[in-house]
Amino acid sequence: MLKDVPREEVTRLIGLFEAAGAVRVGADVLQPADTLLDLYGEEIRARAYVTHDPLRGELMLRPDFTVPVVQAHMAQGQEPARYCYAGTVFRMQEADTGRPSEFEQVGFELFDRGDRARADAEVFSLMSQCLEGRGLRAAIGDIGLLSAAVAGLSTSEKRRAALMRHLWRPRRFRALLDRFGGRSAVPASRAALLARMESEAAEKVLSGAGVAIGKRRADEVLARMATLQADAAEPPIPEAELGLLDDLLGVRASPTDALEHLRDLAVDMPALTPALDNFAARLDALADAGIDLATLAFEGSFGRTLLEYYDGFVFGFFAPERPDLPAVASGGRYDALCRVLGQGREIPAVGAVIRPALLAEIGEAG
Repeated sequence: MLKDVPREEVTRLIGLFEAAGAVRVGADVLQPADTLLDLYGEEIRARAYVTHDPLRGELMLRPDFTVPVVQAHMAQGQEPARYCYAGTVFRMQEADTGRPSEFEQVGFELFDRGDRARADAEVFSLMSQCLEGRGLRAAIGDIGLLSAAVAGLSTSEKRRAALMRHLWRPRRFRALLDRFGGRSAVPASRAALLARMESEAAEKVLSGAGVAIGKRRADEVLARMATLQADAAEPPIPEAELGLLDDLLGVRASPTDALEHLRDLAVDMPALTPALDNFAARLDALADAGIDLATLAFEGSFGRTLLEYYDGFVFGFFAPERPDLPAVASGGRYDALCRVLGQGREIPAVGAVIRPALLAEIGEAG
């Protein structure tokens, strides 16, 4: 059930965004499902409400505002541009956790080809201003660091691509990393298949498998078998590299201490250096914007359970006294999303959302 949101809170936030130069925009509640399915695959169905229209085809209740705002900007927006919005979004909950399946969002998006670090700092500083005096804890992360670390692993391009696909799914990512690094055993069924393929041709193995079930064609199954065989021949990711990645994911420190520690890791993982230079520039920009870096907590794994389009700076604001609540505000950089939706155009972008109902709940509890 949608929690009542004080209109004055929404008005206050929109007023702050507009004062920062944002133009207020909207988005249809019903969004074409094909766009979201292209972005996230079939897994989005587990989190979105899906319906069917005889004329418009498959539709989803709006899971967030960022995708339609990006689409509108890439179609006709001027640059640089700042947008703000307010409205209800819909998220299916996998378990009865008490979290609502529909809630109000108020958001701000910045599209700017200029200094990325300054743009990141602008959005974070604006969110800090909106939430000033609420006693919230700010956490930051950088998906760009994790992407750089994965790109630098000594393994095949296919394995790196698989790890990148599951970067936002920590359990699946860990399972793949352990398998590619030889830390976990090959599943028994796969081991048996690979053993048979060592002595028999793949076509013979397939012909003896029984009646075909499902929609996959024989050539697709054979291609998959060849992929499994090629993957099994890959040497494991070196244990030293796995240790460095584990270290990166486990970092929890002030931003300046984290940067120093990560610079040490980059000695043995040079692929991190460009991303660390971006991280350092962002910290300088945050400090220039008046943010006290000592009040921030950097977490190496932060942002991996946020929306999957974030690919750089990520952040969230949390109520320390209410660990049961999700982030009151969250955001980050999503340059790759603009490239995907831009149909040949692209522009760097960063944004954030606030849940005013959580602000009201914190206020009531306080």
